Amino acid sequence: MCATCGCSDGAVRVSGEHRHDHGHDHGHDHGHDHGHGHGHGHGHGHGESHTHVEAHARAAPATRVIQLEQDILAKNDLMATRNRDWFADRGILALNLMSSPGAGKTTLLERTIRDVGPELGISVVEGDQETLLDADRIEATGCRAVQINTGSGCHLDAEMLERGLRVLQPTDRSVVMIENVGNLVCPALFDLGERAKVVIMSVTEGADKPLKYPQMFRAAGLMLLNKVDLCPYVDFDTARCAAYAQQVNPALTVLEVSATRGDGLDAWYSWLRAQRDTP
Repeated sequence: MCATCGCSDGAVRVSGEHRHDHGHDHGHDHGHDHGHGHGHGHGHGHGESHTHVEAHARAAPATRVIQLEQDILAKNDLMATRNRDWFADRGILALNLMSSPGAGKTTLLERTIRDVGPELGISVVEGDQETLLDADRIEATGCRAVQINTGSGCHLDAEMLERGLRVLQPTDRSVVMIENVGNLVCPALFDLGERAKVVIMSVTEGADKPLKYPQMFRAAGLMLLNKVDLCPYVDFDTARCAAYAQQVNPALTVLEVSATRGDGLDAWYSWLRAQRDTP
């Protein structure tokens, strides 16, 4: 049971996990014994709100609830640190892509892979509650992908990513795109060991989303405002949305893009190259 949001993620499935005996022989040398048992899939990251603790303190001693969250957070943080070290040792750039459902993450990934995938050596970890649909779409581009199904879980965590990496086996000095479960709340709170978080919005959403979901935009290093080709047909103020996002996070870079028409993609690709070239 997820201590942050109450979702159950005990039925996590990683596509291809049982078809290969990897045994970490691809150099994932931080070992199986990470200080906690595998298969639980309920580690937690940084930035939990105190709301959860206060809500449960009425039903149980506050110190006990806080200790439980600290224990769970520590497990995820330990795994995230090991994932980060593993990426760094191999010169791999890992990016955590997050958005609400329907913002266009998978379409943007497909276009990115077709345009610069061979240059950057992109491979993908797909996160969804069910189905292999998105992984199938990514593999249709010729890109290697692994699907993680979280069951009723609403986010990926560091242990799920570690399991996915054992199957994916990304090459050294490549780029791993992690497409998180569509959700503007919990994914922002979980450190996976990525270099940076990228939040994707679309102009079909409300321009005030950054104010309503500040943790997501506060945690991100880049915001991609997608589907700008639809601006003539929707009531959306791109400048206001960017201002709200930078009000929440003054360091946030905002790029306007269209994954279908191609607007702004050169700037997105330049950002990717700069991240790849930064140790």
